[in-house]
Amino acid sequence: MTPTPVGMRCPECSREKTRVRTGPAATSQVGGYPATITLIAINVVVFLAEMGTGSGGFSSTTSPLIQDYGLIGAMVADGEPYRLLTAGFLHAGFMHVAFNMIALYFLGRILEPSIGTARFLMIYFVSMLAGSFGAILLSSNVAITVGASGAVFGLFAATFIIAYGRGLGHIASEIGVIIGINLLLTFTISGISIGGHLGGLIGGGICGLLVIAGERGYLGSNARFLEYGGMILIGVLSVVFAISASEPVPNLVFAALTP
Repeated sequence: MTPTPVGMRCPECSREKTRVRTGPAATSQVGGYPATITLIAINVVVFLAEMGTGSGGFSSTTSPLIQDYGLIGAMVADGEPYRLLTAGFLHAGFMHVAFNMIALYFLGRILEPSIGTARFLMIYFVSMLAGSFGAILLSSNVAITVGASGAVFGLFAATFIIAYGRGLGHIASEIGVIIGINLLLTFTISGISIGGHLGGLIGGGICGLLVIAGERGYLGSNARFLEYGGMILIGVLSVVFAISASEPVPNLVFAALTP
């Protein structure tokens, strides 16, 4: 079900002749998606830190890092907006981080080489922030939300839209099926942040539309500037709206409702 990176070449690259290379450089593709590998490494290291500060085993829910840096609407309202970002690097268990990192790897090796590392990172973090806004909007103000799922859902949406916009229907259809399955799981399995997934999906989808709009000339001669500016605006608005949607609760109530 996973498409290969070759199908997502950028419009400029598709007009170039392919150079044949031999030796070590020909067998290693890591250089094509450095941000993807770096993000996976950061997430894995953070998860190991969670395990090391928890009560042992593959579960990380007992780690103080979850409480200190996970997304809690009441704490965001209390002056800790950094949780909108840090929560995206925390995970609730081995399977949680494993599924997200596998998805990130396959999406990253398709998308990052085709749009460039800078745009890839912008889509990733904008989707993460949009997912945090969605989680605050649709979750309890004292619920703890963690995971890179918002960012991953954003990459799914961006990959689907960019593939479709470039006329790569076979890739878009495969990604569309995967998105559909993941949405079905989102709405049928308890404990999953519906707002986080939907927020990331919408944020990444808008970023994907900006990329295609720039490539088709809809943004004029300053396409890249407007594209980046649009993505930054989405990220900023996600933070502003998330802070606005979060509400503080009395300390005694908060202490009674949180672990």
